[in-house]
Amino acid sequence: MSHPLVRLPLLNLESFAQATGLHPELVRRLVALGLIDAFRDAAGDLCFPPSQLAAAGRLQRLHTQLAVNYASLGLVADLLDRIAELEAALRTRARTPGGMPWT
Repeated sequence: MSHPLVRLPLLNLESFAQATGLHPELVRRLVALGLIDAFRDAAGDLCFPPSQLAAAGRLQRLHTQLAVNYASLGLVADLLDRIAELEAALRTRARTPGGMPWT
């Protein structure tokens, strides 16, 4: 188990939207679709961990480069994550002595 040395500050909706170049209303839609993780602070405002900046960038690239609509982004992102997991498992298995039997 690891613990961060410094807790990174959370981003509010406006700062998150500005950092990603997305309109705040689009950010709200992505949160509603479950594509970006956010939570509400004590005042009820959306807060974003800094790690979600990369997730938003990935969604933007998928939307613009592959012309994936926002409704399909979740499915495409999940499939890409699954492919990455399977490839990592194959690389790990290939490095073990003797590998694993195929049966």
